[in-house]
Amino acid sequence: MLSEIQIKAEAKRLHQAEQERKQVEATTITYPDMDIYDSYAIQSAWMDLKKSEGRTVVGHKIGLTSRAMQLAMSITEPDYGTLLDDMVLEEGTEIDSSRFLDPKIEVELAFILNKPLRGENVSVIDVLNATDYVVPALELIAARSFRVDPNTGYKRTVRDTISDNAANGAIIMGGRPVKPDAIDLRWVGAMMSRNSVIEESGVSGAVLNHPAKGIAWLAQKYAPHGKSLEAGQIILSGSFTRPVAIRPGDTFHVDYGPLGCISCYFK
Repeated sequence: MLSEIQIKAEAKRLHQAEQERKQVEATTITYPDMDIYDSYAIQSAWMDLKKSEGRTVVGHKIGLTSRAMQLAMSITEPDYGTLLDDMVLEEGTEIDSSRFLDPKIEVELAFILNKPLRGENVSVIDVLNATDYVVPALELIAARSFRVDPNTGYKRTVRDTISDNAANGAIIMGGRPVKPDAIDLRWVGAMMSRNSVIEESGVSGAVLNHPAKGIAWLAQKYAPHGKSLEAGQIILSGSFTRPVAIRPGDTFHVDYGPLGCISCYFK
C-alpha cells in the first residue's frame, strides 16, 4: 500500500493538474503495484484538499455501472466519487469547456435523498423509500490524467480513474422531477443530440438492471467505514449511454421523453 506521504503527494498532483488545466501522466505509471484501496485513498485525500479550500460535499456519483464498461476495465463492480458544490452547473447556460480536461458527456438519472441511507443491507426498496425525487441529469466527465498518454500510448486503468475522483467533472440537472414510485425507473429512455445529430440513446435499466441498485451498492460500500448517504444529497446513479466528447461550440440537447429535456452550450 502507498504511504500517506505518497497518497497526499498524488492528490496534490491531480489537484494542480485541474487548476492549471494541464493533464498529467496516469498515477499507475509511478505506482504500478498500487491497488484499488490506494486509489480511493488518493481520491479521498484530493477531496479533503478541496474541502480545505472551501468546497462542500453535495453528493456522490457512481460509475462503470454497465456490464460492458466493467468488462472493458477488467473489474466486477462499479466505482464511485464525490460531488462538490462547484461541480453543479445550471441547465440551459453557456459552459466554459476549457475549464475541463478532455471533457465528455454522459446521460444519467440523479436521485435526491430526503432520508439518510446507511448499512450493509441497504436494498433497492430502501433507496426508493429514501428518495425525495428523481430528475434527469448529465454528468460531465473529465480526465486530469491522460486517458491515453500522447507520448507512450499508455492507457490508464480503473485505478487511475478512481484516483481521479472517478472522472467526475460536473453535473447538470434539468427536465421534470418525478417521485420514485411515479414511473418504472428501469424504462426511462433518453436521446442525446450534439449539434442536432443524435449521438447516443439508451434506457436506464442498463444501469445494473435498475438505477437505484447502484445507490444501494454505494451505501453498502460505505457502511464498514461508518459513512452514509445523507438527506439532501444528490446521487448520480450511473450512465446508460457511452460518453460523447465535448468540443468548443457544441450544443447538447438530451430528450428524456415524458421527463423533459436538458440543454447546454459549450463555448
